[in-house]
Amino acid sequence: MNTFTNQKAIVTGATKGIGRAVTEALLAQGATVLGVYGGDEAAAADFAAAHTEAGAQLQLQRVDVSDYQAVEAFYRKAEEQFETIDILINNAGIRRDSVLAMMRQENWQRVIDVNLSGGYNMCRFVIPLMMKQKYGRIIFITSPMGHLGFAGQSNYAASKAGQVGLMKSLSKEVAKRKITVNCVSPGFISTDFIDDLSEEQVKEYKKLVPVGRFGTPAEVADAVLFLADKRAAYINGSVLEVTGGL
Repeated sequence: MNTFTNQKAIVTGATKGIGRAVTEALLAQGATVLGVYGGDEAAAADFAAAHTEAGAQLQLQRVDVSDYQAVEAFYRKAEEQFETIDILINNAGIRRDSVLAMMRQENWQRVIDVNLSGGYNMCRFVIPLMMKQKYGRIIFITSPMGHLGFAGQSNYAASKAGQVGLMKSLSKEVAKRKITVNCVSPGFISTDFIDDLSEEQVKEYKKLVPVGRFGTPAEVADAVLFLADKRAAYINGSVLEVTGGL
């Protein structure tokens, strides 16, 4: 079923990992996707080459989501082209791990800027477009690290906890306009985002997961599309965990 036919979706971090899986799932179900990527031109080119059959249904654009003015310009063009946006997936995220006592200030700030302020920027300009049609779906890709916390990830954990707080407040502000705001919280997912883990770390982290394995991007994409569906109209202000029981 092409559940999302005629719907316009924005996915940030769209060309790799979870974002790529979400974008592919939306395309497969008929959505037109504006895929935002941060700077990896090779990954964007590879993604575009793999989906030439999508034609105008897929549009990729390089945007630094932490840059308020760049995001505003992106939305100005999107509004000229589409008038409204139905779905926003805030997936863009980075890590700059270090114990806090040795964390460089710029690494703290950059993670907060991309992961948290980037979500604010993307929501700030999509909400007026959704309000025009009194409909919308906004989904943050957060992390259980926001409430579990791992040593060496204080910046990442703070940004992810902040995403949940932002989602909770925003969900109450826009609900009467039939706009829902939720989070999907993936645990350990097999993507290049965790490629820097050692073999020993991978073994130890898998022991923490009751199902005994890491998840796949496609499994996260399924959860995202569930919340993005029109039938999920009564799910608002929620965090859906995709963690294998972590």
